[in-house]
Amino acid sequence: MNIQRHTVVSFHYTLRDASGEALETSRDGEPSLYLHGAGNLLPGLERKFEGGAEGDVFSVALDAAEAYGERDPARQQRVPIKHLLYRGRLRPGMLVQVNTAEGRRPATVLKVGKFSADLDTNHPLAGRDLVFDVEILGVRAATEEEIAHRHAHGPGGHQH
Repeated sequence: MNIQRHTVVSFHYTLRDASGEALETSRDGEPSLYLHGAGNLLPGLERKFEGGAEGDVFSVALDAAEAYGERDPARQQRVPIKHLLYRGRLRPGMLVQVNTAEGRRPATVLKVGKFSADLDTNHPLAGRDLVFDVEILGVRAATEEEIAHRHAHGPGGHQH
């Protein structure tokens, strides 16, 4: 079966930056699953999956704009600590969740004060050119429930 809209793809990946440094991988755990055509992957990455099949191995290079966007200095702000969700001691470099009127948003702590913290709400990989090394492990038709929920479900049902 080839990858097309409403198919579920099982794959392993390694994400590298433009210099070749590995940033993350699924290869030491369970493969990733996604519902093709539901907008669950970066658009440039999903385009490369289109028409692929089990056993395909490929690399996709995305410049920063195609990946997680360019860094926007205006996305740095000071926020009261009471609006942050985190574990342990709050430290610079830590990833936290910020409670906003639109729901929770991820952010990176830049500086910690007594009552507030300076945050960067850019995606942690914003401004970086990226390369995805991909191996497709399987392709199957999506279930009606997966299509309705707009994402793949793993073994035993929901994986969210």
